[in-house]
Amino acid sequence: MSKLFVEWSDELSVGIEEIDEQHKILVDLINRLFEETVVHEAANTAVIEDVLHELIEYTVIHFAVEESLFRIFHYPATESHTHHHDELKAQVLEIQKKVKLGEMQVNVELLIFLKKWLEQHILYEDKLYGPFLLEQGVKKSWAEKSWLGKIWRGK
Repeated sequence: MSKLFVEWSDELSVGIEEIDEQHKILVDLINRLFEETVVHEAANTAVIEDVLHELIEYTVIHFAVEESLFRIFHYPATESHTHHHDELKAQVLEIQKKVKLGEMQVNVELLIFLKKWLEQHILYEDKLYGPFLLEQGVKKSWAEKSWLGKIWRGK
């Protein structure tokens, strides 16, 4: 088993289990992309494109969840945070388009960009909203039957 490209650590936790679990999925998807691209040396471009698509799709869903929480709880930095999300979405959609057209390949530089963006965004943007949302009543863990848990698990 190879070493993970992106390692999850408690330092990346925003203190809200649902969001942390989503961040862990993003970490896993970047690691899968690394595995397919670097470890398997781009053996199957269709698989790489599929993982990239899954990463982008899940990122958009995750951003929608965060932004919904911001609106519901009137997070004061919603506008700037959403702007960062919009910038990344535009960048990765352009990357996906170029990869699909064969104008670009998923390579180490792209993987480093994704890794840095995710880590920096969590550490310097997402960690700011954690305490605010907890103060507003968002539950810390799944066990506390939060609104998102009810939607996802029907409980």
